[in-house]
Amino acid sequence: MEMDMTWQDGMTREDVLQFSEGILQGEPNYLANLANLAAILGQFFARVNWVGFYIAEHGTSDMVLGPFVGLPACTRIGPNQGVVGHAATIGQTLIIDNVLEFPGHIACDAASRSEIVVPILVTGQVVAVIDVDSPELGRFGPDDQNLLESLAGKIAGHWHHMRSY
Repeated sequence: MEMDMTWQDGMTREDVLQFSEGILQGEPNYLANLANLAAILGQFFARVNWVGFYIAEHGTSDMVLGPFVGLPACTRIGPNQGVVGHAATIGQTLIIDNVLEFPGHIACDAASRSEIVVPILVTGQVVAVIDVDSPELGRFGPDDQNLLESLAGKIAGHWHHMRSY
């Protein structure tokens, strides 16, 4: 079931991308930026219960929990583990209409029923992923994918200018 992307408080896709660009241009700390981006998505994405980032850990193939909005989550996800690990391994967006049917799904929040994971690629390498969960089956569609892939591109474009402290 495809649903139109719905934002709370009348915010549009363009508003989200413009807000995001302002955040990315104004601050060099990547954790601060990802925290604010998770807050924007969590505040304005309707019908979701978890929004956040997993960051590729140097020296391993693991994705490690980054800034998020929602219930406590899995801290470390290995290659091909769950939707996050699989999307990070293949470097492609995954939309899962029913996570209970996804082999190896990791249930951090038992209420989640659908999920979208969008890799952030820099020079062909996954540096992080955007992960959004919903308690509704089939919540995510092409509009959601387009928005999150646009946001991932913006983050990737600023990645080398950002740093941790």
